[in-house]
Amino acid sequence: MSSLLKEEMQRVLFRPAKQRLVEFIEIEEPTHGRHFLCVSVEKGKVVQLSIVQCQISKSSMKSGSKKSHTKRSSIQDSYRRTEMWSLQNLTLVDGRDPDVDDPCFLLHFDKVRTVTATSCSAKYAFVRALVALSDQHCQRSLNLRNFDWAYIKPTSFYSNRGDCVVLSQICFYALNLVCLSMCPVPLEV
Repeated sequence: MSSLLKEEMQRVLFRPAKQRLVEFIEIEEPTHGRHFLCVSVEKGKVVQLSIVQCQISKSSMKSGSKKSHTKRSSIQDSYRRTEMWSLQNLTLVDGRDPDVDDPCFLLHFDKVRTVTATSCSAKYAFVRALVALSDQHCQRSLNLRNFDWAYIKPTSFYSNRGDCVVLSQICFYALNLVCLSMCPVPLEV
């Protein structure tokens, strides 16, 4: 679902602006509709953050036949950016409390923007993308406060290879242990 949504936003909103959508998360906003916090890269390697609002609009279309007077409805998503910032202007990302499973975080630009992600894992995934883009395109480390560093900058070999690979390795080892525990052990008499 999220890959289809990413492709749709890329096609409709970011590609016409000559940008590449790198990461996005769904966020909670007081206004109606779905909202996303997106980070994109322009051709000139300028990294932008934006709030994108998705509204579902119903449009009626005439049926294909000229004689038919029936209309059919089509549900179509419309995307528009409501706020935009440059990553260069981001001075601090504040996770509020690293010891609490809180999906809320603060983005410090000229003003502080409170963002509430749909989950804590989405918050950390987005911040990891911001850290990587800041290192790559802005040649500076991003100023972070109140985050669990084990989830931001993995230090072990295995955690850097992606969550799915780590999970599959754990499952493989667990399966091996189960198989070994079920093998009969010859008793010497």
